[in-house]
Amino acid sequence: MELQQMRYVVAVAETGSFTKAARQCLVVQSALSHQIARLERSLGARLFERTSRSVRLTPAGAAFLPSARQCLDLAERAAAEVAAAVGEVRGRVVVGVIPTVAAVDLPAALKVFRERYPQVRVALRMQSSYELVDQVRQGGLDLAFLGLPLGVRPEGVRGRQLARDEHVAVMAPEHPLARQESTNLRTLAEELFADFPAGSPGRTQSDQAFSIAGLHREVAFEVTTAELMAGLIREGLAVAVLPSRYTPRLSGVVTVPIVDGPSRVEHLVWSAGGLTPAAAAFLEVLGVPETVGGA
Repeated sequence: MELQQMRYVVAVAETGSFTKAARQCLVVQSALSHQIARLERSLGARLFERTSRSVRLTPAGAAFLPSARQCLDLAERAAAEVAAAVGEVRGRVVVGVIPTVAAVDLPAALKVFRERYPQVRVALRMQSSYELVDQVRQGGLDLAFLGLPLGVRPEGVRGRQLARDEHVAVMAPEHPLARQESTNLRTLAEELFADFPAGSPGRTQSDQAFSIAGLHREVAFEVTTAELMAGLIREGLAVAVLPSRYTPRLSGVVTVPIVDGPSRVEHLVWSAGGLTPAAAAFLEVLGVPETVGGA
């Protein structure tokens, strides 16, 4: 079994097409199809069901895919370790981020990283904090930037706290509260809200604050990005509660401090099992020593 054959299988599974997979792998489709057929014969099972309209994994293919991906990752990591041994950092670093990361200017950090290590490919994945922690533990991410409610700590990973931040009320400039120097949860509870999906860390921070205060609020709009949330706010459809460090990125809205509002802590976490040379180099650019303990 060859790594190239596994690479072709992964490409077909991800693109859902032999033609697209061949293009992605920079090989003619006939060669890709031939290599996958050879692999299927050696395994004694078909990996894909092919029709004129679609390509999908068979049960055998679905069982094969995770191990194939793991083998490819290990091969890439081995090559990166060899390169690092001779003073060259290359390979790939996969970074998870929450939509409202604010403790680090990530684009600026990536610019410095790219200038220092031009042979490293960077993949960014945006998810909720709980999903990101799981991905780090499972090895799907090298690093992740999280935002968690005060007192909640990520488990099973290493890392450090980056910053604590207070939430502010976000509203349209025409909103009556926009002219106030500050507001409070009881006043805000009378408003319609836009917020992140129920159960997500970004939502939990606000839900807990209102619950502790014995207040109920109505979340009329659930969204997955702060940019969409800001659009709803600009139209006067809702208000929101967001971290103060993040809100300067939103245009056309007004922020008002909340005297009894929620807080969050931003964390940077990585695998307890260690880092690839590329991921370690990224930590170096961020000014975070790999020897830092639990988050």
